[in-house]
Amino acid sequence: MGKKIDQIQPEIKDFIEKQKLFFVGTAMSTGIVNVSPKGMDSFRVLGPNRVMWLNVTGSGNETATHLQQNNRMTIMFCAFEGKPLILRLYGTAKTYHPRDAEWAEYINLFPKYTGARQIFDVEVETVQTSCGMAVPFMDYRHEREELNHWADKQGQEGINNYWQNKNTVSFDGHPTGIFE
Repeated sequence: MGKKIDQIQPEIKDFIEKQKLFFVGTAMSTGIVNVSPKGMDSFRVLGPNRVMWLNVTGSGNETATHLQQNNRMTIMFCAFEGKPLILRLYGTAKTYHPRDAEWAEYINLFPKYTGARQIFDVEVETVQTSCGMAVPFMDYRHEREELNHWADKQGQEGINNYWQNKNTVSFDGHPTGIFE
């Protein structure tokens, strides 16, 4: 059954690198708890206690907002094929925007996405596995390309306008920090 360990072991890293989908959970001290599905080629394991993922432009900007007040983050992976497994990474995260020096240092770890918005750098404190026996089998067909096509059509100026109009305030009305 489930185990708690203090680092990402090689077999856990192998599992993560095969996944096409992960979920991110964040929350401030009040307001909504945000759980967001993430896909694309956007996740990297950098060490036994460090992961990084690239966030692309979307309708909300809750993760970045929440981290300004409370830097805790949970990342969850589920095995939808093969041996059942649920994997959670618990840690604290930093946000890097395109204006930050760290952005230039790390953006090349990921494919070029016109809609790239933030990089989240997570210090993993606890790794937890659980059985996953109730998670259904699901077949991966292919990535959805609509978001990338939309972003490419907008171009960087259009993306910046979208951020200004849609991503400066969270669902709870808090500033997201996207332009600060």
